[in-house]
Amino acid sequence: MDLRSKQLSALTCLLFVSCCCHGGNILVVPEDGSHWVNMQFIMRNLHTHGHSLTVVRSSKSWYIQENSSLYNTITINPPEAEDVGPDWFKLLIERSLALQTMSPFVRFFEQQKYIANMLKVFHNGALQMISTILDDASLVERLRDAKFDLLVTDPAFPIGVLLANFLHLPLVYNVRWINAGDAHMQIAPSPPSYIPMYNSLFHDHMSFMQRTENFLRHLVSLLQERYIIVPIYSKLLERHFPPGTDLLSVQQSADIWLMRVDFVFDFPRPTMPNMVYIGGFQCQPAKALPEDLEEFMQSSGEHGVVVMSLGAVVGALPKTITEAIAAAFAEIPQKVVWSYHGERPSTLGNNTLLLEWFPQNDLLGHPKTRVFVSHGGTNGIFEAIYHGVPILALPILFDQFDNAVRLQVRGVARVLQVSTLTSQEFLEGLKDLLENPLYQSNIRKLSELHHDRPLSPLDSATFWIEYVMRHKGAAHLRSEANNLPWYSYHILDVLAFLLAFTAIALLTSVYVCKLLCCRKSIKKRKVD
Repeated sequence: MDLRSKQLSALTCLLFVSCCCHGGNILVVPEDGSHWVNMQFIMRNLHTHGHSLTVVRSSKSWYIQENSSLYNTITINPPEAEDVGPDWFKLLIERSLALQTMSPFVRFFEQQKYIANMLKVFHNGALQMISTILDDASLVERLRDAKFDLLVTDPAFPIGVLLANFLHLPLVYNVRWINAGDAHMQIAPSPPSYIPMYNSLFHDHMSFMQRTENFLRHLVSLLQERYIIVPIYSKLLERHFPPGTDLLSVQQSADIWLMRVDFVFDFPRPTMPNMVYIGGFQCQPAKALPEDLEEFMQSSGEHGVVVMSLGAVVGALPKTITEAIAAAFAEIPQKVVWSYHGERPSTLGNNTLLLEWFPQNDLLGHPKTRVFVSHGGTNGIFEAIYHGVPILALPILFDQFDNAVRLQVRGVARVLQVSTLTSQEFLEGLKDLLENPLYQSNIRKLSELHHDRPLSPLDSATFWIEYVMRHKGAAHLRSEANNLPWYSYHILDVLAFLLAFTAIALLTSVYVCKLLCCRKSIKKRKVD
């Protein structure tokens, strides 16, 4: 190749790289807590691709920092609403534990009241946030002048959804739950005959009575959505959006749904072209531990280590349960690393290390780790699957109960009821996971399936976000079903027409037959 050709080739490569590295301007509206933990992984990957990120956060945020080298921030000061803080979550935990001791019939009704109250609290908080944004004319002008290419949001609550629609921006979801249930329910067929509803504790093989209960849960979910959630935002929509704007239609209008789901863990179900599955995208190879923690891990010898964490929201369980768990840990030969907040349990053994925080992903990826004791949060579950660690599940809130059922069906976990937990029950469950090789075999197989894919979940998420930016949306992937009224979607208008047509045809036939019979009868009488 001559010098001119080399120069031309180099120039072509430079132009290609320049085009590919042209960063977009992305507005991010996240949710707080554990949702923010996984949103950061997508943001870091977008940042390394040269995109500029701006995060909308509340001044009352727990985890979303105002100053970061990763993103710029727009901090909103919403008016005082019901405080959703640690004390509120403590009450939620107490209520959840109480529900577990009730009979199934009573629990069903109490659970719906409990969910309805949570929805009101969370959605009223979201309403305060989006109202503060849209009522601030100077802020809206700033947002418009910023010329964002795209909005990425977690639509558990519709702050980002409404803001994207108001600013006419392409929209991408980082999503698992929306409104009162699984996000699939918003745009994909979701028959309750084999798709378990939120908090049902069913798997996809249901008995007749389970299908009956699941159908009732499905109806209640639709009613909660229509009569609790939608009215909360009605005045806001009237004030800031065109007449006839409907919250549910706005929610269905996202270009891409990045679903935090992997069907090696979840149950198979119908899907749609604009749903991209990125379950486990936050998982990554384990990094080296801090020196003192590594020394503790190595001191476990051949027995290994048990890791326990109850996630970002639950610091500690009620004292009696904590004491029972600590006593059980003291009886095993393994070392224990426990993410713990609160008063030190009196039954704690010398083999247990209490830490307010630890690098969970790196601990689960450590060769000494044998079992993960978890509340069943999605982030931790996927990290355990990624690294191949069996789970002792202690579900407490929200989707943790459903996650625990799925783990149990896959044969990679033992599930214990926290409300009635004893030291002996915890010890038996822990020993079963440590000594039964079937759990290790099942989780290893699940981990292999999870890893066996053509593109990593995080790279897939980044590709589709950039796809939407390149094409200024992805309307061609959205189903027309979103624009149909519910009776047309379920063909009820067609069935009504066919039934009416059939009934008219039958009645006409009967009338004609009677008329003909009457004429024959009259003629016969005349002849006689």
